[in-house]
This record gives sequence, structure tokens and C-alpha cells, in this order.
Amino acid sequence: MKTSNLCKRKLSLKSLSLTNKAFGFLLSTATAEILLRKSTQRVIDILGEVGGTCYRTGVYSLIEMFSVLGSFNMAKFVIEKTERRLSFYSILIREMCKRCDFQGARDVMNEMRKAGCNPSPQTYNYIISSLLKNGKNNDAYELFLKMKESNCPPDALTFEIFIYNFCREGKLDVAFKFFDEEVARGLEPRLSTHAAFIKGLFNSQQYEEAYKYVLGSDDKRLSCVNYSLLASLHQKRGNVAAAEYILSEMMKKSLRPHFNLYMRVLKHLQKSGRKRLAAELQEKFLQLDLGA
Repeated sequence: MKTSNLCKRKLSLKSLSLTNKAFGFLLSTATAEILLRKSTQRVIDILGEVGGTCYRTGVYSLIEMFSVLGSFNMAKFVIEKTERRLSFYSILIREMCKRCDFQGARDVMNEMRKAGCNPSPQTYNYIISSLLKNGKNNDAYELFLKMKESNCPPDALTFEIFIYNFCREGKLDVAFKFFDEEVARGLEPRLSTHAAFIKGLFNSQQYEEAYKYVLGSDDKRLSCVNYSLLASLHQKRGNVAAAEYILSEMMKKSLRPHFNLYMRVLKHLQKSGRKRLAAELQEKFLQLDLGA
């Protein structure tokens, strides 16, 4: 594996980005781990000499290649020989979670702390999300508690992950408890968090509660998004009269519905013979345009 200085300079000047496909040869040239480590070390040395984008993307891709293959010891070897960076450890955690090796992912977090590379909220969020997707709600909540104890405050996405999961499961009372804690911490719920509640209430056939939730929106942009979402859910369910009512209600508040949604509801009304409602809805939309 010889690389001339001229070749190294060209690689550096071109700022080439490397993917894990660039290192596939390592797997075929080194059958024993001790040989693989030696070959990998040589590659790391060359990347270090080249520097720049080649080094950054090359190291990342090496770690990614070994992690995808399940060779986590080799991935850790690359980290030890280069940098103990959060983004590098995140690759291992991501692949371990894909394999449902949640204990392995938590062990990596412990290794990170010992190396002085503290996990971020994103690190916790990925593992928590993976645990919930696999029905391990208790384990996810336990990790949530450890997150708060580890001087790593949960962010808005952390709460949304739990809220989305419990809304999907129909456990809206639990979801609202997480929402209350999020607000108490001074965090601003994301638009998708509100969408999770609206969908959760709608899917559990609590239509009136979903409507009241939308009415509680005090921000204009949020109100527009929430009204449009609820109207869309009714339209897709075939409740065109309810969809028309919600669109009319929002337009009375000078809120503009999504044009595609407005057109779908309008055409549905026209095709179902509700010409009067269609004409009234069209008139309200035109008035909204005139008032703009």
C-alpha cells in the first residue's frame, strides 16, 4: 500500500470526500484481526498525512464500514487511533440500535463518558426512540430518568419522541404528562408535537377533543398548521362536511388553509352534490385573497 507524496498532495488539494466503499479492500486483504488492525492503522496514517476532507470523511467512513458489518471492536479501534468524537461514537450507537443491541449502545455511552466525550441529547434521543419502537417503554423511561440525572437535560425532541409514541398507542393521558413537563421546563413544543396530539385524538375518535385542541392554539402560524391538519384528517376519512366547517372556521380568523387541501375539499363537495357548501367555501377563500 504505497502512496506517493504527489498523490497525497493531489488528494488533499482536490478535497475528495471518501465513503466506506473506498475501504472495502481491507476486508479482503486481511483475514485475521491482527492483520486487519495493521492494515487499518496504515490507512489511518495515510489519511492523516493527506489531511483535509479526505481525513475527516475517511475516518468517518472507516468507522461506519466496520459498524455496519458489526465489527464494533474495529470501529472502536479506529476511534482510539484518531479522535474520540461524539459523531464517531454516534455511528456505533446507531448501528447497535438497528441490531436491537441496546445494552451495547448504553455501554458505548459509558465508554464515551470515561473518555471525556459526554453524550448529547441527540445520543439519548436515538436510543430512547429505538427502545420505544421496539416496545421497550420501561427501558426508555429509565434511560430518560438517567438522562436527567446525567446533567444532560432533555430537549423538545426528547419529549416529542415520548409524546408521539404514547399518542400512537392511544395512551393520551401519559402523553399529556410529558407535554406538561416539557412546558414546565420552559421548552417550546415543536409543530410535529402538536400534530401528534391532534392525530392521536382523531384516531381515538375523540373528534371534539381534537377540535378543542386546535382552538387552543394561540400562535397564528401554529393555528394555521393545526387547522389544516385536522381538516385534512377529516377529508381523508370522508368527513367532508367536517372538513369544510373547519376550513370555514379558520378562514373567518383570516387564516389561509393549504391550497391543495382547500382544492381537495372543494372538489369533494362539488362531486358529492353539495354545491351550496362548495360555493360558500369558494367565496370565503376568494374574500381571503381580496383581504390579503
